[in-house]
Amino acid sequence: MRENEHIECWLTDMDGVLVHENQAIPGAADLIDRWVATSKRFLVLTNNSIYTPRDLAARLRASGLEVPEENLWTSALATAQFLKEQLPGGRAYVIGEAGLTTALHEAGFVLTDQNPDYVVLGETRTYSFEAITKAIRLVEGGARFIATNPDVTGPSKEGPLPATGAVAALITAATRRVPYIVGKPNPMMFRSAMNQIDAHSETTAMIGDRMDTDIIAGMEAGLHTVLVLSGITQRADIDAYPFRPAQIMDSVADLIDQV
Repeated sequence: MRENEHIECWLTDMDGVLVHENQAIPGAADLIDRWVATSKRFLVLTNNSIYTPRDLAARLRASGLEVPEENLWTSALATAQFLKEQLPGGRAYVIGEAGLTTALHEAGFVLTDQNPDYVVLGETRTYSFEAITKAIRLVEGGARFIATNPDVTGPSKEGPLPATGAVAALITAATRRVPYIVGKPNPMMFRSAMNQIDAHSETTAMIGDRMDTDIIAGMEAGLHTVLVLSGITQRADIDAYPFRPAQIMDSVADLIDQV
């Protein structure tokens, strides 16, 4: 097991690790402050593609966390970077919010429903029958199908909301085309994040609260993995998986003195 003092760069999930129901988890603010004060390279990762880094930074600030915009990495940014590498200056029909459309626009993509190279599906609170129908017809017509993340539901105060994975399943059922998914648990999400901060897998750690996304993707990307029990996964759940994280901690508060 690599000692934490040898870790040069940190990737961390957001929900369940740093915040819970729009409130900072105890120790999260101190950890972020420690990283900033020591000029540690780090990124806060989220599969949510709705918000731009500026919007996300403002939301985190309201929760009590000061995270600079440049330290936020979303599935929308990862998707835009992936598509820019695949087809610079390409065309995309997008179902999503400002986080995704802005990222693709800044990556040089033309957003259009006329002969797009890609149909790109992200998170939105305004899925429409018309937009989904358009996506189905474009995918059937040859557009390549991309989704920002596989999450089938998202949280709300009223209960679960259908999310990207659920709508992707609908399009797949209609077209028999399975999307390429960029976000977690695809290790590409982590590799794109590491490229962003010039990190190397041998000296990078991933902190997460989910065994089935954060930890497995971190392992597959060759990272030191830290599972915190402040979110989805409880200690009793760990034995259900055939793999284990390098470290298990109650919360990020336990990490402060080790970074």
